[in-house]
Amino acid sequence: MGITNLGKIIKSEQIQMKDLYKKRIAIDANNILYQFLARIRQPDGTPLKDSQDRITSHLSGLFFRTINLLENSVEPVYVYDGKPTSLKMKV
Repeated sequence: MGITNLGKIIKSEQIQMKDLYKKRIAIDANNILYQFLARIRQPDGTPLKDSQDRITSHLSGLFFRTINLLENSVEPVYVYDGKPTSLKMKV
C-alpha cells in the first residue's frame, strides 16, 4: 500500500508536540490501530484483553494517544479508508 516514491515529493521532517499547539491534525486510523495492536503488549508478550478475552490493545492505545494530544491542545481527526476506487483495485 502507499504511494510509490512519495518520499521523493514530500520532505520528512521531525517536529515537536509544541509545533502542533492549537492545530487540527489528520491521523490515518487504520495504521494507528494496527500499530497499537502490534506494539501494546503485556509483559509476557500477549495483547491486552478484557474480562471476556477480547483484545483491547488498540482501544487502550487510541484512548491514551487521544488524551495526550488533547492535553497538548492538539485536535485529532481520525480518518478511515472508504471503499477503494476502481483505480486502486487495479494495482
